[in-house]
Amino acid sequence: MNRTVIGSGVAIAVVAIAAACGAPQAGPVTNEPPAASAIAPATSSVTASSSTTPVGSAMSPDNSDAGAASPARLTSQSVPLPGVEGAASLDFITYERANARIWVPVGTTGSVDVFDTAHGSFTRVDGFATAEKEMHGKKRTMGPSAAAIGEGVVYVGNRGSSEICPVDTKTLKPGPCIKLSSPPDCVAYVASAREVWVTTPKDQTLTILDASKPASLKAKTVVKTDGAPEGYALDEGHGLFFTNLEDKGGTLAIDVKTRKVKATWNAGCGADGPRGVAFDAAHDFVVVACTDHLQVLDAGHDGAPLGKLDTGAGVDNLDVVDGTAYVAAGKAARLTTAKIDDKGQLAIVATGETPEGARNAVADDRGNVYVADSQTARLFVFAPPPAR
Repeated sequence: MNRTVIGSGVAIAVVAIAAACGAPQAGPVTNEPPAASAIAPATSSVTASSSTTPVGSAMSPDNSDAGAASPARLTSQSVPLPGVEGAASLDFITYERANARIWVPVGTTGSVDVFDTAHGSFTRVDGFATAEKEMHGKKRTMGPSAAAIGEGVVYVGNRGSSEICPVDTKTLKPGPCIKLSSPPDCVAYVASAREVWVTTPKDQTLTILDASKPASLKAKTVVKTDGAPEGYALDEGHGLFFTNLEDKGGTLAIDVKTRKVKATWNAGCGADGPRGVAFDAAHDFVVVACTDHLQVLDAGHDGAPLGKLDTGAGVDNLDVVDGTAYVAAGKAARLTTAKIDDKGQLAIVATGETPEGARNAVADDRGNVYVADSQTARLFVFAPPPAR
């Protein structure tokens, strides 16, 4: 095990791993992880202070010109991703509640950068397989792109190798990766079933893995969808898994036990289709991210449309925590936080400026919001607005 110092002199254990790679196969197969390899020491710290700053301590927003009826103005500090030169290939980021960490899969470096919100520093889990692939007419390096929090493990989806790899949350050591028949997009852990559900849009399927032994995944079944699944949300109380069909429109409500589609709802996203989706457990609402707005659907009343919120263009995904929605619009370069009321209406609480292209915000238990930016290869951290 190698050790490196990141930020304000905190010693961080870095575990380097390499996920097995190979030609795609007809069905999932299990691959043993190779031996750990070393990485070059990396330095990351919060840019707006001379030493690493615990999140939530010195990140107060500038709210001096906000009137009582105006949304608060959020400000951010940023942390560079370790070892990245130039732009980074980023997609989903995930908050791990038990250890107060943000997991940032980075395809460019074949790593998952784990951000400790208490110390404002990264631990880099290195060595995932990467591959150069063409996307939208351009070649880019593909690798880790999504993560889901399980029971003592985090499941990392790798687009470069079409694998799902478990990483132990205590040691940051990997377990054996499992190969899928096509590249994964979203990865979700369904605790009630002890399963990992993976959206595999190229095949228009959901791939379901057995996670009864958390660190040793096994193939279970594949569910065909009538389009390319995009995004996911879970209603564990009612045993429902939600995903969108980006190419055909519609939000699917799927029974976790029977794996049958119980309902298909239309969020009215238009030709660009729906992207991300989140479940508001406080109100039993489903919130769909269209490319330039959010649409609330009433899950208890057959997906009836409720409130709508314009966000600006460039939305891909969102987060909803305790009745508050968090969404970053990449083209509009804006982060928005909005409260959802009992009638499904959204009221903006605060907004903040982001770099153009930054997207896919997640929030922690204290209301801090994290937005990853691929162009600057940084994680932006926004503190919550003061209570009014």
